[in-house]
Amino acid sequence: MSAALFPLGRVVATPGALEVLGQTSADPAQLLARHQSGDWGEAPPEDVREDRLSVERGFRILSSYPVGDERVWIITEADRSSTCLLLPSEY
Repeated sequence: MSAALFPLGRVVATPGALEVLGQTSADPAQLLARHQSGDWGEAPPEDVREDRLSVERGFRILSSYPVGDERVWIITEADRSSTCLLLPSEY
């Protein structure tokens, strides 16, 4: 895994994300490390470009990872005060 590109701040998770992560072998720490190192998961190319710019300019960063039959998003706020694991339906 590459070096961290930005701080995560306080890490929180929604009930839905916790349920999905608990039902699978997905390691939330590994997903967070991928997010923090610039592996945005299955984000479309335009979102990858936006995330790269967001790291440089201090905007919000979004990653998307398949977990079981669901998708888990990880969002780090622009001020880097917090990072949230959530399901798209909880956004």
